[in-house]
Amino acid sequence: MYIGNYKIDEHSPVFIIAELSANHNHDKEIALKTIYAAKKAGADAIKLQTYTPDTLTIDCDNEYFQINQGTLWDGKTLYDLYKEAFTPWDWHEDLFLEAKKLGLECFSSPFDNSSVDLLESLGAPAYKIASFEIQDIPLIQYAASKGKPMILSTGIATLNDIELALEACKKMDNQDVVLLKCTSSYPAPISLANLRTMVDFRTRFNIPVGLSDHTIGNIVPTTSTALGARVIEKHFILDKSIGGPDADFSLDPTEFRSMVDSVRSVEESLGDITYEISEKVKKNQKFARSLFIVKNVQKGEKFTPENVRSIRPGYGLHPKYYEDVIGSTAKRNIQRGTPLVEGMY
Repeated sequence: MYIGNYKIDEHSPVFIIAELSANHNHDKEIALKTIYAAKKAGADAIKLQTYTPDTLTIDCDNEYFQINQGTLWDGKTLYDLYKEAFTPWDWHEDLFLEAKKLGLECFSSPFDNSSVDLLESLGAPAYKIASFEIQDIPLIQYAASKGKPMILSTGIATLNDIELALEACKKMDNQDVVLLKCTSSYPAPISLANLRTMVDFRTRFNIPVGLSDHTIGNIVPTTSTALGARVIEKHFILDKSIGGPDADFSLDPTEFRSMVDSVRSVEESLGDITYEISEKVKKNQKFARSLFIVKNVQKGEKFTPENVRSIRPGYGLHPKYYEDVIGSTAKRNIQRGTPLVEGMY
């Protein structure tokens, strides 16, 4: 599977997405500068969110539309939150062009069919379905029908929700799907990351997996890398002083670069499955144990535990020959501190 120029598989580097989200304060120049900063901080992609308040909800302030669940956004209506957070649609083309100029992949989370159509017109290389849309089977089917890779976040999903979403993609003959473990809490406590669930995704569904992370810091992203994440998404902000709905759980450029460096270091440490010894390690094999004469031995004398030992360094016979040597007879005089080698017994 490819997302733009990036291959998504276990042998390729983790695909790291900087989520722009609402971190532009309705200033297009901030959005453009954020894309540049994301590239500089090591991101492979920038992700937008494509909706308007009216494509997500209605302007209504009765109890059903009030946010009052212990979130950062309590006291607002859904409409007011989305009005504050949305990325204007007439920015999208310029944002896509800026990303392309910098060598970043640019795609988005669509929230209705019209946003899919806009993103198709801009050549989006993939579609990300947000956690709260994973139950919107018609939207998933419409996005999947475009034949682009689908990235599904699972922040509020039950196992049945995930199965239905995957089936919706398959129904559209789209097999290129990545499942992201996500905790829909803002910010999310590390104790709720449950990254073993991500591992189970891979085993259960046999597809690439990853993380959409709302925790503070980079412990969860780096741990997910060690557990097999192929895609990592993290909210990115140019400067937290900008404020906005997502600022509290976004990484600034310095923090994001630290996360990227940690992820790349973990990847490097995982390496490949190999039993070959590197040249550098081979040199150090001389510090391993081997059979040495530890007491002067005369020709015809028997080798015993008193005059032969397995010690460092590694210039003598492999210790596996110890039992063969003990009880045999020395063929010549051997001085203490001499490696025991073939021809001596």
